[in-house]
Amino acid sequence: MSRSIGWIGLGRMGEAMVTKLLKAGHSVQVWNRTAAKAAHLADYGAQIVANKIDLAACDVVFTMVSTTDDLKEVLFAPGGLVTGDKKPQVVVDSSSISQEGSAEIRAQLEGMGVAYLCAPVSGNAKVAKAGKLLVVASGPKALYDMAEPFLQAMSRKTMWVGEGELARIWKIAHNTMFGVVIQNLCEITVLAEKAGIPRNIFLESINDSVLGSMYTRYKTPVLSNLTFEQVTFTPKLLLKDMDLGMGAAKAYGVAMPAAAATRESIARMVGHGHDNVDFAILLQETAHDAGLEIQPLNLQIPDGLSS
Repeated sequence: MSRSIGWIGLGRMGEAMVTKLLKAGHSVQVWNRTAAKAAHLADYGAQIVANKIDLAACDVVFTMVSTTDDLKEVLFAPGGLVTGDKKPQVVVDSSSISQEGSAEIRAQLEGMGVAYLCAPVSGNAKVAKAGKLLVVASGPKALYDMAEPFLQAMSRKTMWVGEGELARIWKIAHNTMFGVVIQNLCEITVLAEKAGIPRNIFLESINDSVLGSMYTRYKTPVLSNLTFEQVTFTPKLLLKDMDLGMGAAKAYGVAMPAAAATRESIARMVGHGHDNVDFAILLQETAHDAGLEIQPLNLQIPDGLSS
C-alpha cells in the first residue's frame, strides 16, 4: 500500500535524511521554517508546501527538529501540523528530545487519534548522506513495522527497542557516550602530540586499534586539519544532550561521573562563545589548557564514510 509522506525540519540532519528518502523513490511533501532551504529538494521530486498544516493530509509525517519545545511548536502551536480538522495518521519523530517531553507529546497526539513513533538516529549529516545512519525506534510494534521501509531508506540498519519512549532513553545514552568519547579522544590526542607523536599518526593508530570506530574515523579529518567551520554538531547542541543524560541519570538513580565531568567541560566550551562551529573544537580548547598551540595539518585524510 502506497502511503503519502510529509516532512518537517530541514536542518543538517533533516535535509540529508529526506534526500535519501526521495532518492529511494518515495514521494515526499516538505516544510521548513526557512523555505529557501527546501527549494533544492524539488530537484529530487519533493513537493514544497507553504504551511505545516498543509501536511496534515499525509498518511505519515516525519519530524526532525532541535528541541522538545521545537517539536511541540511545529505540532501544536497555531498553524501546527495537528491544529486543523484534518490530521495525519502517524507522526514519526527523529529529534533528540527528553523522555518526559516525548511522553507528553505521545499522550496529546494519541488523544487526537494520531499514532506516534519515536525514531532517533545515530550519526550526523555526513553519516546520513553516506547512508550509514542507525535508526532506533520505540512505540507500538505494528507502527514500527509499517514505518520500517521508510526508515530503511534513510539508514544502514533499523531497530525496534520496545514500547513507549524507550528510544529516547537509547538516544540520551548514545549521545552521552558521544560526549564522553570526544572528550577523552581530545585529551589523549593532545597528550600524544605534546609528547611528540604527530597528531594524524596517533589518530590513525587509534582508528586501527581495538578502540577505533566509525566515530573516531569520521572525526579524524577535522581533528587533524582543525576544520571546525565544517559543522556537523555544535557545542550548544552537545551540551543540551549532556544535560538530558544527566537528567536521566538523576531520574533513574544512576551515577555517571565520567559524563558529569564531560558535561562541565562542554559547558565551559559553550561559555567561551563557541557557537556556529563543530563540537570538535574541544581539541583546540584542550590543547590550549595544556599549553600546546596546535596547527592544522592540511592533509587529505579519508573519513571512512565513503564506500
